[in-house]
Amino acid sequence: MKKIYNLFKVLFGVFIISFGLNGCSEDIMDDINKDINHTQDVPAKFILADVITSTAFYNVGGDLSTYTSAYIEHEVGTHNQLFRAEHREGEPAVSSTFNNVWFNLYNSLKNARIVVDKTSAGGPQEGNNVTKGMGEVMVALNSAILTDMYGDVPWSEAAAPTKIPENFNPKIDKQEDIYKSIISTLDQAITDLQGTDSHASGSVGGYDLLFGGNKSKWIKLAYGLKARYTMRLLKRSSNVTADLQKVIEYADKSFTSADEEAAFNVYDASNYNPLFDFQWSRDGLAASQSMSEKLVARNDPRLRRVFVGADWMQVTGVDDENFFMAPNGKNVERQYFYNTSIFVYSQIASTQLLSYHEILFLKTEALVRLNKVSEAIPVLKDAVIAAIANTEKSVSAAMNAPAVNGYGGLGETSDAITPEEANLYFVTEVLPLFTINPLKETMIQKYLAFFGASGESQEAYNDYRRMKALGENFIELKNPKNTQNLFPLRTPYGADDVTTNPAVEQAYGDGQYVYSENVWWAGGTR
Repeated sequence: MKKIYNLFKVLFGVFIISFGLNGCSEDIMDDINKDINHTQDVPAKFILADVITSTAFYNVGGDLSTYTSAYIEHEVGTHNQLFRAEHREGEPAVSSTFNNVWFNLYNSLKNARIVVDKTSAGGPQEGNNVTKGMGEVMVALNSAILTDMYGDVPWSEAAAPTKIPENFNPKIDKQEDIYKSIISTLDQAITDLQGTDSHASGSVGGYDLLFGGNKSKWIKLAYGLKARYTMRLLKRSSNVTADLQKVIEYADKSFTSADEEAAFNVYDASNYNPLFDFQWSRDGLAASQSMSEKLVARNDPRLRRVFVGADWMQVTGVDDENFFMAPNGKNVERQYFYNTSIFVYSQIASTQLLSYHEILFLKTEALVRLNKVSEAIPVLKDAVIAAIANTEKSVSAAMNAPAVNGYGGLGETSDAITPEEANLYFVTEVLPLFTINPLKETMIQKYLAFFGASGESQEAYNDYRRMKALGENFIELKNPKNTQNLFPLRTPYGADDVTTNPAVEQAYGDGQYVYSENVWWAGGTR
């Protein structure tokens, strides 16, 4: 009887609930389905803070920079997935390798588009044109990272600024078309950034984690990105001279000192620089023999500053008994064995979305390609000095890393490189090589400048591919896999879309295209 009674109670309850639900109005049902515990709508400036953070940590300084640091031989992969990437065993072609950053790029792009959507005409924060301009710069930057690394990608129908995308299988857009939009978006950003934030929600202020709401610096960032991307497209230029002159024009409108550069510098004892975060948890990188040889060949003072032994002591150079670099592509899979770069300890070093020294190198390259060599010399000198200063910031960040110091810290065995010493290095070592081959030495110095904790290996990788497309072999890489046509020319599409979007699945195939097909701006077709 008890079981029957209990069953009756259940059935009666179901009947009452069913009756009640049938009698509910549509409005009541809508209220029932509302999520009252999470904010459904926030001002654009709050979203912008998230976009800046995710772009810096995940998209500029994260997996893309870490892996390309091995491809470009700033570092050597010595354990687990980075060892496999170093030896071209699966990782460069597998769709899961870059799936996390694939997702993060689209998430950042969508949120940046939401910022623009909210502040555009008809949007809930119409009138906040400065915030809109900031969002447009971030749309352009994330779009460029996405297509630079993956080539033709879903873009126009993907990352829509709506809660539910209209198309779950967005088409793949051509890189050429994406780049046209990148440049036009930056142009619109420059216009909007000259306006004001007049909506009642107020200006960005401290939610701008790059410049604290300084719109003039955002305008300089936009011009600097235009210089970067105009140079990127040199292989596809219909008027090289005019475009090189544009690079100089844009560079002159960009940063005038390191105080203005787009450095994301909110890392501290609990918020880690992404390169440090990877190495501290994985210990997958070792010091590159190829990199050390380039520094040795130039008597570069950075040699005594940028390598650390297994005993956490700074290695002073080739005469140091602890000098032990990992041979590129020929290393053994072993942790705590080779030297490491000091940068993997730079817990609080900034991530550079665009650095002052990059602007100077872009201007130098443009001047050299226009045969204005004498004009290029002082610009290159400033670039080299600024790059060395950035290196010293990262060295200091390693020496003052809270987590590392908690275990006794690194041992500093050499003095910091002063601006005077950097100037002497330029005069005695760089300038003679520049005189022999101006373009080659410019590009090698830029390559050396991008070695660090700032997330600039990704840009060195882009430069390398761009130069190869132009028939320029200035950067000598030592990994023997490269001579077997196993240098990764791009990153593979992310598994999330390879397994769900038929267009991406077909484009991915078996993933081996990463070794054979250049992206469009490097002379390829996709």
